[in-house]
Amino acid sequence: MAATLCGRIVTKTGCLPLVQSLRHGSKAVTRHRKPMHFLKQKLMAVTEYIPPKQAAPPGAFAPRIRKIEEESGLVRLLKKDLEMVFKECKMIAVLQNNATNAEDMLLLKHRLRKHDITIKFFPNQVMRSFLPGSPYSNMQPLFIGQTVLFVSKEPKVKEMLQVLRSSPQMLLLGACIENTLLSREGILNYSKLPSMCIVHGELVGGLNLMAFPHSFIAPSAPGAPFCSPPAVYQTAAACRKQQARVSA
Repeated sequence: MAATLCGRIVTKTGCLPLVQSLRHGSKAVTRHRKPMHFLKQKLMAVTEYIPPKQAAPPGAFAPRIRKIEEESGLVRLLKKDLEMVFKECKMIAVLQNNATNAEDMLLLKHRLRKHDITIKFFPNQVMRSFLPGSPYSNMQPLFIGQTVLFVSKEPKVKEMLQVLRSSPQMLLLGACIENTLLSREGILNYSKLPSMCIVHGELVGGLNLMAFPHSFIAPSAPGAPFCSPPAVYQTAAACRKQQARVSA
């Protein structure tokens, strides 16, 4: 009797289990998460936002002590010499020295000395410390690299350009002529102007001609004495001849 009851219970429970596994149909395409490309990982790491650090409150650190470099005695001496050059000389030309050897430099000094033009060498450090506080502060951009100064008490631009034709290593950058800053083109235009001697002679001759218009007109009658031109014209002609010799 008991055996028949147990058999019925087992058969009923075996037909209907308590836990049933339900199987669904699989999808046609399964998507798996791919790893990020290493270039994209680098880009993400570089462009990652980094918040700024909080600044320290004022007074948290000791103030920085700035060292004040005092000028040496040599620098002060060179600055005084440079100041005297700018005061006494009316022509100060800046040139770039492109690997001129000692022999060529000696010949260049000798040729310039004939026209009372002197070569001066000043370090760029001295020039940059002197020019900002002087009226010649606009010349500061010219002093880059190896530079040389051609100075003279009178503006002798034609003579300087004539000597520079035989020295291609020297490149003319600019000049301060009679307190006027000129570029290379301005210097070339200045050299084409007549000298003061010729200008004075022509001016005085023109004034004399206006005052005495018939003073040296050629005589109409043959054998009459011819009045020579004034001495001013002779002086102007002599100046032209001298200028032609210099340019030649």
